[in-house]
Amino acid sequence: MSTVTPTDWGTRPAPQSAQDWIARAAEAAALLDTDAAARDRAGATPYAEVQLLKDSGLVTLLGPTEHGGGGQDWPTAYRVVREIAKADGSIGQLLGYHYLWNWAARLVGTREQWEHVEAEAARNQWFFGGAVNPRDKDVTVTEDGDDLVFTGRKSFSTGSKVSDVTVLEGVLEGTDQHVFAIVPSDSEGLTFLDDWDNIGQRLTESGGVILDGVRTPWSSAAGYVDKEFRPRTYNTLNVPTIQLVFVNFYLGIAAGALETAATYTRTKTRSWLHGGYERAVDEPYVIDTYGDLTAKLWAVEALADTVAAEGQKLHDDPDAVTEKTRGDFEVRVAAVKARATDVALEIGNRIFEVTGARSTATSEGLDRFWRNVRTHTLHDPVAYKRREVGRWVLEGELPEPTWYS
Repeated sequence: MSTVTPTDWGTRPAPQSAQDWIARAAEAAALLDTDAAARDRAGATPYAEVQLLKDSGLVTLLGPTEHGGGGQDWPTAYRVVREIAKADGSIGQLLGYHYLWNWAARLVGTREQWEHVEAEAARNQWFFGGAVNPRDKDVTVTEDGDDLVFTGRKSFSTGSKVSDVTVLEGVLEGTDQHVFAIVPSDSEGLTFLDDWDNIGQRLTESGGVILDGVRTPWSSAAGYVDKEFRPRTYNTLNVPTIQLVFVNFYLGIAAGALETAATYTRTKTRSWLHGGYERAVDEPYVIDTYGDLTAKLWAVEALADTVAAEGQKLHDDPDAVTEKTRGDFEVRVAAVKARATDVALEIGNRIFEVTGARSTATSEGLDRFWRNVRTHTLHDPVAYKRREVGRWVLEGELPEPTWYS
């Protein structure tokens, strides 16, 4: 990030309100935007970008104020992710996943565990990564006295080399019990592979990881008391919360695509020689396209904000979450996930219709928006999200809590 200039965040009061934090995110995004296309092409490990997130205070947004955190809620975190993703979809994803893994202790752990993790994370500005991929079943967890030992491999580990701590997941040997634990990312036996080579989200450090006897105390196994897991319905909010992170960095990427394209159209696009207009911005089809895409984006953003507020009510009273309230919320998340996917892909594709042939130059980097959305929206088939909504409408069927619903 050679073109990013220093900021005065350290000499200014920390943001207090949700709007203050969103404004801080916009400042960070403006810095990221200066060389986003070049960094996407380079594909280098985003150490400087993560440091920017730390310097801005955004990494501790959800942390307790008494330990230096922002004390904010999920709706604010989603808006912050969306703002960062406008400039750089990869960094938006990294920040969103960081919030998820930071929250994982509260999702699954005991009060003692999550209070400890959240305090340490805020005080030390930990950046979280996660070696959690439910489709990989080749990580086993064995007991060795008072320790647990993780052995195996995960094909995805978003955050990897830029993280301070990593959430591990595996199955306790001889059982069907999953175990989550947070370990330092430089733990012995934890090896991150440089094998993330996809068309989009190139800076997310989402390559594979090898776990070769990674040890952690039994006491760090989230939600376990005396080696027995204590389940709560709240534990099943992982998927809708995760999917709303996806929704918001998709929408951020889409908004960034529209803003970047509009600037290009205003400053570089030439009007069609047979259209009869001197400026591209006066072409009726150009005006119509921007109006159409903007209206669609605004509609999904409004739905995303509404669903986020609905979800916060569940986070505010975890012990009151029931199968029905959880299921109804997941249906709402599925609906906005489906719409965000469609709209973000459409915007990433159609901006070229109103920017022109020269906008496909590699130096412009306009293709990165579509590549980023297309890459991550394949995480799970959107048809199954629409199915959740349809079954709920027709039969009142609640989605069964799984790793993807």
